[in-house]
Amino acid sequence: MQKTNISFKRIQQLAIPAIVSGIAEPVLSSTDAAIVGNIPDFGTESLAAVGIVGAFLSMLIWILGQTRSAISAIVSQNLGAGKLSDLNNFPAQAIYFNIILSIIVLFSTYFFVEEIFSLLNAEGIILEYSIDYYNIRVWGFPLTLFTFAVFGLFRGLQNTFWPMIIAGIGATVNIGLDFALVYGIQDYIPAMGIKGAAWASLISQALMAIIALFFLLKKTEVSLKLRFPLHPEVRRLVTMSFNLFIRSIALNIALLLAVREATGLGTEFMAAHAIAVNIWLFTAFFIDGYGAAGNILSGKLLGERNYKSLWMLTKKVVSYNIVVSFLLIIIGLVFYEPLGRLFNKDPQVLLIYNGIFFMVLICQPISAIAFTLDAIFKGLGEMGYLRNVLLGATFLGFIPFLYFAKYMDWGIIGIWGAILAWVAYRAIALVVKFKRKYIPLIQN
Repeated sequence: MQKTNISFKRIQQLAIPAIVSGIAEPVLSSTDAAIVGNIPDFGTESLAAVGIVGAFLSMLIWILGQTRSAISAIVSQNLGAGKLSDLNNFPAQAIYFNIILSIIVLFSTYFFVEEIFSLLNAEGIILEYSIDYYNIRVWGFPLTLFTFAVFGLFRGLQNTFWPMIIAGIGATVNIGLDFALVYGIQDYIPAMGIKGAAWASLISQALMAIIALFFLLKKTEVSLKLRFPLHPEVRRLVTMSFNLFIRSIALNIALLLAVREATGLGTEFMAAHAIAVNIWLFTAFFIDGYGAAGNILSGKLLGERNYKSLWMLTKKVVSYNIVVSFLLIIIGLVFYEPLGRLFNKDPQVLLIYNGIFFMVLICQPISAIAFTLDAIFKGLGEMGYLRNVLLGATFLGFIPFLYFAKYMDWGIIGIWGAILAWVAYRAIALVVKFKRKYIPLIQN
């Protein structure tokens, strides 16, 4: 069997399309935030509502969307071991598994949305806007989970080009619809405000799901016909997914606690936090591009038991992402204030944002190490360890720091200090694990 290619050119072929496809979801949320934040009436309240709902929906998507990584790891490892043909009915079972989970979660939250957002300190017009926005956007949740499952299959097959095409179309359509539906088109479409942003996202998610289905049926030999018995790899999929669910719950506890504390400081603080988080998540998906290349190739290398190339791959993608992180810092410094004004024009919101955005920039190189190794460990199937790292980072790092900062009255700076401590814990833990487990395998 031909050895896996980990050259600079091959990594770019996987990473660059992965960057484009990876930013689709944050583009949906960030575009919504930027557009509604500039609505003439109640723009700040609308931005705060999008920030709250965006954090909650991201939590749901990240929790269940982790099955994409599990599917990708299983497919790539079987590909590397020369056993791809043995998967037969596994892809269809994995996709239906994702869809069923998404429907269960959708209906378990839909009827309690007011209580959920009240727990996040939303009240008054912000609570009303949050409910309006969520009640439309949530129906795109199963569509997104279907698309993610298909992306996982494509990644496992070492293909990030098709996901790039799908996500690029979805993001472009979303931006156009946001302007048309939020502000309206005179004599044709009435201005719908925050509801228009939700409809724009929902339509874009439906379009992406349709295109993903087309590519799956026309470009691969995968059948969506559900056949039994369950494939043996389904058990490993469930185990990996469960560990990633727990991991994502811990991850999102941190993000939601940050939203809750920011909302408790006031509407302007929540709006500024929403801007910073949206930019941070957007930059994270640039970093995730090289992480995705590492994820795809590491699973295949593990299947081949090619540990020397695995170590070389890890050094390469981490180095590339550190370079990317410093480029993002430079861009952030050059456009420090314009980035804030892109989302909101309120002077008080921008004053708070200007006081915390430097922490988003400091976070970049730390995120580069943490997120890249996180992706590689997913490709290696180390879901149990990733679960433990996030539990430790959240309950031993983030939460103690957050409430110590609250006690010290550090305000929103304390919230972002907790986020920095949380990311740093993850980076250190993953570096230590890789050195202890995989370096000795090279030597042996």
